[in-house]
Amino acid sequence: MGAVGPLCALLLLLGTGTGTGPVPPRVVVALLARNAQHSLPHCLGALERMDYPAGSIALWCATDHNSDNTTAMLQEWLGAVGKDYHSVTWKVQEEPSSYPDELGPKHWSDKRYENLMKLKQEALTYAREQQADYILFMDTDSILTNNQTLKFLIAQNKSVVAPMLDSQTFYSNFWCGITPQGYYRRTADYFPTKNRQRVGCFAVPMVYATFLIDLRKEETSRLAFYPPHPNYTWAFDDIIVFAYSCQAAGAEVHVCNQQRFGYINVPVKAHQTLEDDRANFVHLTLEAMVDGPPMQRSRHISLLPKPLTKMGFDEIFLINLVRRPDRRQRMLASLQELEIAPRVVDAVDGSTLNSSDIKVLGVDLLPGYYDPFSGRTLTKGEVGCFLSHYNIWKEIVSRGLERSVVFEDDVRFEAAFPARLQRLMEELEGAQRDWDLIYLGRKQVNAEDETPVEGVQNLVVAGYSYWTLAYAISRRGAQKLLAAEPLSKMLPVDEFLPIMYDKHPNEDYKRHFVPRDLLVFSAHPLLVYPTHYAGDSNWLSDTETSTIWDDDAKKTDWAGSQKTLRDSRGSAGHLRSTARDEL
Repeated sequence: MGAVGPLCALLLLLGTGTGTGPVPPRVVVALLARNAQHSLPHCLGALERMDYPAGSIALWCATDHNSDNTTAMLQEWLGAVGKDYHSVTWKVQEEPSSYPDELGPKHWSDKRYENLMKLKQEALTYAREQQADYILFMDTDSILTNNQTLKFLIAQNKSVVAPMLDSQTFYSNFWCGITPQGYYRRTADYFPTKNRQRVGCFAVPMVYATFLIDLRKEETSRLAFYPPHPNYTWAFDDIIVFAYSCQAAGAEVHVCNQQRFGYINVPVKAHQTLEDDRANFVHLTLEAMVDGPPMQRSRHISLLPKPLTKMGFDEIFLINLVRRPDRRQRMLASLQELEIAPRVVDAVDGSTLNSSDIKVLGVDLLPGYYDPFSGRTLTKGEVGCFLSHYNIWKEIVSRGLERSVVFEDDVRFEAAFPARLQRLMEELEGAQRDWDLIYLGRKQVNAEDETPVEGVQNLVVAGYSYWTLAYAISRRGAQKLLAAEPLSKMLPVDEFLPIMYDKHPNEDYKRHFVPRDLLVFSAHPLLVYPTHYAGDSNWLSDTETSTIWDDDAKKTDWAGSQKTLRDSRGSAGHLRSTARDEL
């Protein structure tokens, strides 16, 4: 037999689960939860899907000082699955719901740190007394979507090892550098590791949130969370205390990034609320839906349906091609997480239109139109896209909808999207400013700064822009767009809109449309971005990858596309300007 890799060797050790092979390593999973009802169903869902014999796992769970439904959730889950595990140890302290020295539920006070360190030490002592082989510490804001994570970590044969977790930003669950005083130190290794430009298991001074300790190794017998080491002078913080303990014991710490193991929620600041934390986690959930793999809640926790709203608008439209059910499903799941109630509109599928269909619809090309980058004329995909938006504008007018939002199905939402949009609209109403259309996501074509809207934060007068992935539109705005009779002089819808607010650079195009008095603003910073860009693997644009509008023999693709390239000004979707740091 040839050489066997560490993971393969572990799989052989685990055997087939028939009871005839060697006993799998015994693992204690230590789960500590406080005010975690927003993330706990996902955390427990990941744990119950872990590909490891439950009979070889002992659960050690603790919860304390909750002001939400965490305790009831844990009790319900343990009642449903506890019998499947080797054993369950359960500690709960419901009263009081806060620490005497904390400023709020997200503030880490000394007493809170001390209690957490004592609980972790108790779990570690329990695992040693039970003669477990390993202990896996899991924070409830860490979601292990890779069900092979535990097997993988065991196979690395490290004293302390963590799976690198992804987040909405550059934040993760390890440090690459630490100062002699115990403070975070920037290094050249952090970003290449976080971005997986270098791949492997790397020695680091600190891991936290989710990590595995090999209790069989001699050096780990000296590890402790509480009390801190006698020579300890660093900050009174559980992760730093443990990092010092590893250093003092000679236990090397590693982080591994060879696979996508799961996610970690970016912590909110001390003065923020549980609602802020929930909004952060919802955003992480949405990012996971785009980047994959998505998180899944436990099926053993009862959750009330989320009440869905229209955020103060008369209608929320979601445009989707019937032949793109994956995009529809993701968008509906995303909007449900955001508690938004959409009306799905089946998009006009340009690929099914023949010349007769186009003639009956009254569609004709704007004289002289050519794509400014590729030189091609209109595609059937662009015809279908225009007609899809046009039909919504007609519905807005016929139903008398004063304010609506239109989404396409390739939207990546910014954090706290509903609250930010509602705040923007409230400020706009308070400033008594008329408006016809507001870009919620777009590609700003020109580099010039745009004029802020007086009296409204985070709103600018829109310049020449591409994309129609998300916008708010008024009934008057829809009336103006319809009155321009654009079907008989069609060009892409995201070229038509800048013409209508007189910011398009092509004077020949503009003379076909009078008046050009659409009042258009844009959120700034933007509230949504595209999920994908030109050339991204496993992604097709139904407007770019198409055929010429009146000639099925002429196919088009990404080549020459500039509209769908990532914005070069730093509006790079999920790499947010407000969260550029890893901490």
